[in-house]
Amino acid sequence: MRSNYPMEYYEFFVSFNEGDYYTCHDLIEEIWMIDKQNLFLKGLLQMSVAIYHYEYGNVKGARQMFQRAQECFEPYPDVFWGLDTNELRVFVKKCLHILPDIDAVPYERTKELPALPNIYLYLQDDV
Repeated sequence: MRSNYPMEYYEFFVSFNEGDYYTCHDLIEEIWMIDKQNLFLKGLLQMSVAIYHYEYGNVKGARQMFQRAQECFEPYPDVFWGLDTNELRVFVKKCLHILPDIDAVPYERTKELPALPNIYLYLQDDV
């Protein structure tokens, strides 16, 4: 397993699995700003932003971010930076399928939105 990932990457896993998607964005953005060619990191950033948007009722923004994340994950092998990218692609696809065909709901009504599937991120061995 690659053991020299940036500390923010490890912190990203903790924040993501705890549901703190706003912090996830900040952590991954710090890494991505140094390596803007890494579309995988950009995909993680956009996936986190998509979930955050959805939780606050911005369905249109969530849809756009999930679509961009999907595009970012496509060219990568099944395991990249220790993550199962196939699992990420499936998760994003399921989320896009679940999103209602609306632009937004008021925050007070976000509990009425369909729940997104659960995903927990953990490092695997690189192949």
